[in-house]
Amino acid sequence: MTTSTSVHPAPTLAGALHVSRHQRGVYHNVAPKPPLGFWTSLKLTWRFLFAKPAGTVPDRPIPVHALSRTDLLAAPDHSLYRLGHSTLLFKLGGRFILTDPVFCQRASPVQWAGPARFHAAPISCDDLPPIDVVLLSHNHYDHLDRSAIRALTAKTRYFVTPLGVGDQLIGWDVPANKVRQLDWWQSVMLDGVNLVATPAQHFSGRGLFDADKTLWASWVISDERLRLFFSGDSGYFGGFDEIGRRFGPFDLTLLETGAYDEHWPFVHMTPEETLQAHRDLRGRCLLPIHNGTFDLALHPWHEPFERIASLAQAAAVPLSTPEMGERVDLHAPHGGREWWRS
Repeated sequence: MTTSTSVHPAPTLAGALHVSRHQRGVYHNVAPKPPLGFWTSLKLTWRFLFAKPAGTVPDRPIPVHALSRTDLLAAPDHSLYRLGHSTLLFKLGGRFILTDPVFCQRASPVQWAGPARFHAAPISCDDLPPIDVVLLSHNHYDHLDRSAIRALTAKTRYFVTPLGVGDQLIGWDVPANKVRQLDWWQSVMLDGVNLVATPAQHFSGRGLFDADKTLWASWVISDERLRLFFSGDSGYFGGFDEIGRRFGPFDLTLLETGAYDEHWPFVHMTPEETLQAHRDLRGRCLLPIHNGTFDLALHPWHEPFERIASLAQAAAVPLSTPEMGERVDLHAPHGGREWWRS
């Protein structure tokens, strides 16, 4: 087995999307994020806490396919399982890659308050098989769960992160020799799988004093047979077209489709923008993520599924909407049923 763990430097680009912009101790998007404003922020906080519209939480159980370690070890190669929100488990080359692992009950700094899960995870951290790579997009609580990282540390070979996020993991007692930190456009080859950190339009922070001090990224995941794109979190921007030109076409795009709102279009995409990003990326099949697990917005919880399904059908774009824990064949993703209606 040939394993390369060297990080390749970012290439110089002719356009605007160079390496990440790190100035005065913080990272910046290619296009500056417009300020939300004090009063708008205050009104939104009030709505989130005291005036949420009806329907942001399911009124019935969400279907979940329970998984076991035996199931996963016996699964065919090039399998995908959606475990919830943006937590995905890939089986590539007989090894497992886990994205943005969040297994806690609340996407919050505390477990007695904050957005609660709609459903249990299909499998616990303890029951997962050995993980080759934990791949992180950024450090928000709905993408980086400290308790999950602690549970995964012993069974995980590598943690691959954007710049600065790896330092947080090391501070949580993840051995430094397991951590690989990449800037935009840098790549690392691990056990036959190539991982490229690509730009995203978002932000970072886990407290009052660490805003944008770590980088955010999307990811290209590829081996000899497949090319996948994992968006993490991002607003719609020209970077998708650049990524599509450099690394597309993609067999499957895993794109955020949820927690959007007219007040924060810069950091989360509407379903219409998700479909356009898929086209920019030269994607074949689209699997929407960042939905169905946490109450993080003001729209009905099922709206992202309804809108993207309607848009994809009208545009003749293959769409895959697996239930949580349901296997997806990465070579031939099934369409899935409209489980959010049942």
